[in-house]
Amino acid sequence: MYGARYRAFAIPPGILPWPYTKRIDILYQNLGNWSSYYYSVPNYTLIALVVGFLAYDSNRRSMNIELKTEGNDPFIVKFPSIYSKKGGDVTMKCVRFDTNGSLEFNSVTVESSCVVREQGHFSVVVPCKSTKDKARKWQIIGIAAGVVGLMLVLVIGIVGYKWITREKMKKMERESERSEVLDTIWIGRSRMPSASGIRTQPVFESSYLP
Repeated sequence: MYGARYRAFAIPPGILPWPYTKRIDILYQNLGNWSSYYYSVPNYTLIALVVGFLAYDSNRRSMNIELKTEGNDPFIVKFPSIYSKKGGDVTMKCVRFDTNGSLEFNSVTVESSCVVREQGHFSVVVPCKSTKDKARKWQIIGIAAGVVGLMLVLVIGIVGYKWITREKMKKMERESERSEVLDTIWIGRSRMPSASGIRTQPVFESSYLP
């Protein structure tokens, strides 16, 4: 088969259909805005449209056949629309969606093209770094919120303890004022009631005798 170029695909010369047939039909697809609806790659984001080509036997169009390349000439899939998507440290990868649902990754060439050796559907993807950044951001927010919450609980506990202690002291002072007046002494910063010791005078039993 002679080489050909159609839309985004460059087909090298010398390819052979398998199983062998004299004539083949090549179906070209460009999913456009429906690309992300039909195809997705875990942990990656599509940055180009999904395009594909599939070969069929012209005599039996329902029969899908494979295309084998002779030598080192591969198929070339060009994605000119990804030029504006390039970033300084973003690693772009070619991805091939096989008809059985498997994925195959390859490097993007200098001319924003993918070098492939089998038919299927193709696109260009980049890693989803935003997912990791969001997870890290929420992790930092969670840690900060936990620290602030712990500090708040400690402050409330200390203030509550001091308030309860102060109320107890006030209650003791009020009760002491209502009862017998006693002397007070200071212990540290607290004023405590104090009573002088009084010893009962001894009485001799003989003093009651007539």
